[in-house]
Amino acid sequence: QVQLVESGGGLVQAGGSLRLSCAASGGTFSIYGLGWFRQAPGKEREFVEAISRLAASTYYADNVKGRFAISIVNAKNTVYLQMHSLKPEDTAVYYCAVATRTTITTSQKDYDYWGQGTQVTVSL
Repeated sequence: QVQLVESGGGLVQAGGSLRLSCAASGGTFSIYGLGWFRQAPGKEREFVEAISRLAASTYYADNVKGRFAISIVNAKNTVYLQMHSLKPEDTAVYYCAVATRTTITTSQKDYDYWGQGTQVTVSL
């Protein structure tokens, strides 16, 4: 079992920055890939960014390209999502997730453990 705890969400003005953190504990040896997803009110959860455990590969959604960056510090079992130039449409609950059967993926069904989510609100 892997436990994930997100932090770093909050309220920020448009154009601002936030850094989300996701600390993993438990069976971290089984983690091959890590990802961030988000769910806005009234919308389905969507992929944001993903990274392989050794940081050899990253994937990102087109709507965050150039603004968001995923990174990992394996010594801390922590994955980060640095967000810049935030827009009101980035407002959502952000979830981190880990995959134990594949190294990197954009598909939610490939992720085995999920955090509880952290709210990000971007105001005008």
